[in-house]
Amino acid sequence: MTQTDSSVPAGTSVRHPLAPLTEEEAAAACRAALASGAVGSGARIAYCALAEPPKEAVLGWDGTPLPREVTVVTYEKDLGRTSMVTVSVPDGGLVSCEYAPAAQPPIMLEEWLANSETVRRDPGFQVACARRGVTDMSMVQIDPWPASNFGLPVDGEGRRLARCVAYVLDGPGDNAYAHPIENLVVLLDRDTGEIVELQDGEVVPVPRAPSRYDGGVRELAPLQIVQPDGPGFTVDDGALRWGPWQLRASMHPIEGLVLHEICYVEGERVRPVVYRASLSEMIVPYGSTSMNHWWKNAFDAGDVGLGKMANALELGCDCLGEIVYLDAVMVNEDGVPETLRNAICVHEEDDGILWKHFDLMAGSSEVRRSRRLVVSFIATVGNYEYGFFWYFYLDGTIQAEVKLTGIIQTQAVVPGTGAPYANLVTPELAGPHHQHLFNFRLDVCLDGPLNSVYEVEAARVPPGPGNPYGNAFTATATLLKTETEAQRMAAPEKGRYWKVVNHGSLNAVGEPVAYKLMPTHVGPVLLADEGAAISRRAAFATKHLWVTPFGAAERRAAGDFPNQHPGGAGLPEWTAAGRPVVDADIVLWYTVGTTHFCRPEDFPVMPVEYTGFTLKPVGFFDRNPAIDLAGPSGGHCHT
Repeated sequence: MTQTDSSVPAGTSVRHPLAPLTEEEAAAACRAALASGAVGSGARIAYCALAEPPKEAVLGWDGTPLPREVTVVTYEKDLGRTSMVTVSVPDGGLVSCEYAPAAQPPIMLEEWLANSETVRRDPGFQVACARRGVTDMSMVQIDPWPASNFGLPVDGEGRRLARCVAYVLDGPGDNAYAHPIENLVVLLDRDTGEIVELQDGEVVPVPRAPSRYDGGVRELAPLQIVQPDGPGFTVDDGALRWGPWQLRASMHPIEGLVLHEICYVEGERVRPVVYRASLSEMIVPYGSTSMNHWWKNAFDAGDVGLGKMANALELGCDCLGEIVYLDAVMVNEDGVPETLRNAICVHEEDDGILWKHFDLMAGSSEVRRSRRLVVSFIATVGNYEYGFFWYFYLDGTIQAEVKLTGIIQTQAVVPGTGAPYANLVTPELAGPHHQHLFNFRLDVCLDGPLNSVYEVEAARVPPGPGNPYGNAFTATATLLKTETEAQRMAAPEKGRYWKVVNHGSLNAVGEPVAYKLMPTHVGPVLLADEGAAISRRAAFATKHLWVTPFGAAERRAAGDFPNQHPGGAGLPEWTAAGRPVVDADIVLWYTVGTTHFCRPEDFPVMPVEYTGFTLKPVGFFDRNPAIDLAGPSGGHCHT
C-alpha cells in the first residue's frame, strides 16, 4: 500500500516556518527574482530554496506567522555572474541580492543537453571518433563533467567549463559505460559553445562486448510486508511523528533530504536532539593518471544538486511495505515549478530483537522486537545512484546510511593488458580507483542549544598497585575546546568516538546528558597528496570530524559554489579563526565514505555498498527508554 502526502492539509491557515515550498510559492519567487531588477533579462535559474528563518525564531515559534522568504540562485552567462536573490512570498518583495561574479552555480539540465550536442557536432571530435571506427554520432553518448580547477591558465580565465568524455551505444537501452572512447577529452566553454581544447591521444579499441543489465530471468518468491492497521506514523505538511520521535522532512535542491527539529518525546516532555541534519557536501575523487580520468573530481551536491537529481520512487522497487511518500517542488531554468512525485519515502521496518532476557530460575522469558522509522531518498548523478537513509530507533538511536550503487566509471584497455591505478572488471574494461566521501552537517541541540564535545577512547591501564592483575582498562575523555582542536580523525583501534554533552542538563546519576557519534564505517579520508588541487578544494574530506560554532551562513563544507572553485572555501576558511566550541551552539561535520577498488562483481551494475554513522544516547535517558514497550501480541515469544 502507498499514499502520498503532497499538499497543505485542509484547513491549515498558518504553516510551520520550515514547511516545504509549494508550487505556487516557488513560481512566485522565481517571477519576483527575475522581475526585481537585481538580475538581467537573460538570467537563468539554477535553483530556488526556502530561506530558512533564523534558528531562534523557529525554536521560539508560537504559531504567529513568520516572514516567508525564498532564495533564487540565478546565472547570467553574458556577465558570467551568479546571484542569490532573496524575495518574500507571496508578495514578491525583494529582500536582498548577493552577487558572486566569480562563482559558478551548479550545472543546469539545459547546459548538459546543449553541451552534449555541441561536442557531437564538432568536426575535430568527429575526426577523432572516426580514428576509432565510430562514425554514427547519433550513437555517441557525451558526459559533460564539471571541469574542476587545477590552477591551470584556463582555470583563471573566468570561463564556465566542462570536460567531456564519450561512450558508444550499441542500441536503445544499451549500457554506454561498457563502450568508452578512451584517450579522448573535450574541454568546452559551456557559455559560448567553444571547444577550448580537444585532447586526442593513443587509440585504444572501443570495447564491444555487450553488458546490458536489464532482462534478468531468476525469480524469487514474493516478499510482502503488511500492516493491516496502516503505518504507525503520521505525516502532516512535512512533520513526522512516530513512536517517541518527531521531526520535519523536506527536500533541498542541493543538499537533498533535510531533517529539522529532531526530538525525542517522553510523555509531555519534548527533548530536542538535533536541530538540522543533512548532507553538506560530497566528493568523488579519482586516483587514475589516465587522460580520461585524472581530472575527475565531482562535488555531486554542489556541482549538480542532489535534490535536483532525486528519483521518483516506486513501490515494491525502491521502497517496500506500508509507504507514505512526500513530494518535492523543484524549478526548471525558466523558473517554472515542477513537482517530483514520491521524492521522499517514509516507512517502518522490523529490526530484529530490541532486548531480551530468559530467566533461568523462573523459567520465564521477556523479549521486545525492534523496529525503526526510515526516511530516505535516492539521487542519480550521471552513472551513480546514491541512496540516503535516516533510521530512527525506539531506544533513541539515530543512524545515517548511504547506499551506493549504479555503474562504475570505465576505462578501455587492450585485452591482455591492464591499466595503472585501475582494476580489470572485464578483459576490455578497467575500473579506475576512486573514493566516495560524504560530509554530514549535524546542527546539534541536545536538550538545548549550549553543547560541548568530548573525544572518548579506550585506554589500557598500566600494571601496578591500581591494576594488580593487568586486566584493567578505562575510557579517557578529552574536551575539544576550539574548532582547531576539534579537527579529528577516527581511530578504531582505540574505540574512539565523540560525545556531545549538555553541561546544563544532568541525568539521574548527576552527569551531563549526552549522545555519542559513533564511526561505524571507518575508512580512509582523502587519499590524494596534500599538495594536490583536490586537497585544497575538498579540504573537508581530509578529516573525519570538524566542530564549529553555529553560523547561519555556514551551511556547506566546501562553500556555497564549489563548481570550479580553486579551493579554501567552507570549513578551512571558517575554522581558521579557531573559535571556541565549549558550552556553545555548535555544529558537527562528519565525513564518511568508501574507497573503491573495483571488482568484476561491480560490473555491469554495482551491488549496493554501504557507509554511514550512528548517533547513540549516552546518559541522555535515565534507563532503557524502550523498557515500557508492550510485549508482542498473538505470538508465542514470551511466557
